[in-house]
Amino acid sequence: MIFYPVNIPSKLGRTVANIKSALKRIQVSERNRLRNKSYKSAVKTLTKNYFAAVDAHAANPSPETMNVVQASLSAAFSKIDKAVKHGVIHANAGARRKARLARALKQHDSQAAS
Repeated sequence: MIFYPVNIPSKLGRTVANIKSALKRIQVSERNRLRNKSYKSAVKTLTKNYFAAVDAHAANPSPETMNVVQASLSAAFSKIDKAVKHGVIHANAGARRKARLARALKQHDSQAAS
């Protein structure tokens, strides 16, 4: 019996699986991989933006820069929470990332106070 696989290319341009359920698993895993990649990339980008905003606030403290810091912190927290909710990152990893963000602002505030 010869199976004719659906055209689902692998990285080398040819299919590996011949069974219908295996082909479907390839499609599902590829879809999930792309979704996970988008969440992880967004979390990294928002984290970098937040750290840049914290550095700008540390260099020139003002209410406007603090508003930018708070907005970027809120956006980063939201994206991390959504990534955890969708199972892209583990709950403990999400908590660790959020704690790292909060700690960065507290360190700059304590240095400015002293």
